[in-house]
Amino acid sequence: MTFVLSIFAGRLVQLQGLDSKVYAAEAAEQRIRGEKITARRGSITDVNGHELALTVEARELFVDPSVIPAAQRDRVATALAADLGRPKEEIAAKLADPKKRYVPVASVTPAVAEKVLGHEFKGVGSKHEYRRDYPGGDLAGTLLGFVGDDGDGLTGLELVHDKLLAGQDGEQVIETGAKGQRIPMTHTTIRTPVEGRDVRLTIDRDIQWAAQKAISEQVAATGARTGSAIVMDVQTGQVLAVANAPELDLKNWEKTSSADWVNRAVSDVFEPGSTNKVITAAAALESGAVRPDTVFTVDDEIRCADRTLRDSHPHPVERLTFSGVVATSSNVGTILAAQKVGDQKLHEMMQRFGFGARPGAGFYGEEAGLLPSWEKWSGSQRCTVAYGQGVSVTALQTASVYQTIANGGVRVTPSIVAGTTDENDALVPAAPGKRTRVVSERTARQVTGMLEAAVGVDGTGTMAAIDGYRVAGKTGTAMRYDAACQGYCGYTATFVGFAPADKPRLVVLAVIQDPHKGYYGGEIAAPVFKKVMTFALKSKKIPPTGTTPPTVRIRAGE
Repeated sequence: MTFVLSIFAGRLVQLQGLDSKVYAAEAAEQRIRGEKITARRGSITDVNGHELALTVEARELFVDPSVIPAAQRDRVATALAADLGRPKEEIAAKLADPKKRYVPVASVTPAVAEKVLGHEFKGVGSKHEYRRDYPGGDLAGTLLGFVGDDGDGLTGLELVHDKLLAGQDGEQVIETGAKGQRIPMTHTTIRTPVEGRDVRLTIDRDIQWAAQKAISEQVAATGARTGSAIVMDVQTGQVLAVANAPELDLKNWEKTSSADWVNRAVSDVFEPGSTNKVITAAAALESGAVRPDTVFTVDDEIRCADRTLRDSHPHPVERLTFSGVVATSSNVGTILAAQKVGDQKLHEMMQRFGFGARPGAGFYGEEAGLLPSWEKWSGSQRCTVAYGQGVSVTALQTASVYQTIANGGVRVTPSIVAGTTDENDALVPAAPGKRTRVVSERTARQVTGMLEAAVGVDGTGTMAAIDGYRVAGKTGTAMRYDAACQGYCGYTATFVGFAPADKPRLVVLAVIQDPHKGYYGGEIAAPVFKKVMTFALKSKKIPPTGTTPPTVRIRAGE
């Protein structure tokens, strides 16, 4: 007996003395586990602080089928299905396997969770969590983007600013019993979560709504494939609205094709057509090759290398001033002016306006477009580039060109973020956009006069005119390349301009892709411009200047 007891005593000394730390560590490893404390994700708001994306408290309902008696499963499934508005069969399937210990059922509001737990069903519980909500549904949907089930940003600004919005998750240690139940009074928080920061955009919620409404209605009315609209502040380069049609409903993004998650206003690339003539005009005036009253003899067609290029409609030979060339959107007249400038200088001017480079506005999916080197231009391309065929841009790049002209020749890098909050929830304004002199103030003023004439009675943009305001703008109608037909088999209709013309405050662009009921920019894009600009001017309380537009000579001899 003494020998046996000495063996036991030795074993006890080994377990409790020599090896105690090893076994204690193994025991702790079995009962202690870390539990993530999710940080609250920051909000995305418009420029006035209205929440466009926010995080709300939620509860994850779960069931433990192993402790729910078989006789009670039908009753539990019936009650949960009624409370959650789900099919009873769906809930019953989650309760069917008694070997499972934890089966998530739904993410619900705290009120719904309280109602479900009020039944006091054994094996039904809830866990605190956060859920992303988008109050506006599809308002700025492709701009904002969305988060996945794990709470990480997947696209849009939710992805661009994911690290800032997400914050840092915390962690607490909990102890569980043999069956996985939590042991009371044993939790210890080892890292406190850091809440996510808020991001305030330059977007104005009301103007965004108006832009989406106008572009979506026109896309539907013309049977178009897609459309985009942009509103920009002339002086700051801040984007007040960026709308697409179709727009992404953020409450149902899982049911939407990934092709419609894209913010087309910054990622779709197209040939700009006649809206590009403003760059040719600026290059011609800046170089001193022409003046606004320089007269061109303009036929309705011109031979360029192996191609004959034509104006949009047949007409007799006209003697147009350069202002008249721009106002009437003559392709032939624009080519004649570009030939006075030269390929290299025209290419350099396009670069100065931002073509061939990403705008750097902070959008997700910004594209640079396509600006081939001037040495590689084909014989006909040396002519077509002058009126916007043979180069490719995005809607944002085009809007930026007109912001530059409206701002006296100074380009301000577009921006979408107004500021972010710091650790004390105080707003820290974003740095202003970079300012770059592109053309002289005189050139910008002369081009503005031409664009104002383009909206006048002799121009192509008469449908963009707004009563009481002086408006400057340009139509654009370009053949559209489509990979489906492996060639040009549709149109891009555009109108872009600014107001008031003599004291510019806002730029508005509307572009409609592949319309089937009309295709001229002056007919189907200009009305969108008018609606959006009228609303934005009223929303920003920008009054008419009350001045009279100068007389612009369109034809020689007038």
